[in-house]
Amino acid sequence: MTGHQKGLLAEYFTVGWNVLEGIIAIAAGVAAGSIALVGFGLDSYIEVASGVVLIWRLRKHGFSDEDEEEAAEKKAIFFVGLTFCLLALYVTYESGKKLLFQEYPDESLIGIILATVSLVVMPFLAFYKKKIAQEINSRALRADALETLACSYLSLTLVVGLLANAVFGWWWADPVAALAMVYFLVKEGWEAIEESRGRVEEETEFTD
Repeated sequence: MTGHQKGLLAEYFTVGWNVLEGIIAIAAGVAAGSIALVGFGLDSYIEVASGVVLIWRLRKHGFSDEDEEEAAEKKAIFFVGLTFCLLALYVTYESGKKLLFQEYPDESLIGIILATVSLVVMPFLAFYKKKIAQEINSRALRADALETLACSYLSLTLVVGLLANAVFGWWWADPVAALAMVYFLVKEGWEAIEESRGRVEEETEFTD
């Protein structure tokens, strides 16, 4: 199996996993009134959109010349960066509203279980994508891998927020946990957009 085929397999898994995860998270979040859980579910669909773009990008390999592939690479990087920024805007608005009006979320056992499972799965998927990205020298796949890693961070903050609310009754822990990820989302999103425009020389790397 070639590197591009392995990349496609990883993206197909990403799309399938996140479709299911998004359905469960949003339903559980609406039922519990949890903005962090709903935001987590929406992030799943941002991951789906990003995965679809990467599938389009990887499927062009071998069917386009070098210039067309580079153009597709930049478009994919830009889209991934844009999805980071859109999620940051949503989380900021909804979390601010929750804190301002002191909206109390209910406990969500389903949300805790879902976030815990995601916390196990997503890091492995992210680093697998990173490995493939290095193998095929794809900046777009590397950016997408970073977004998958962001999902791991979202899972961690979600577990902390939901548990704090369930165990201690800290209603504010849910929106604060969601806000904790905004800086990371904006930073990585902006860097990806800048890179797609050729303004960033250094490619974002994980810490090995």
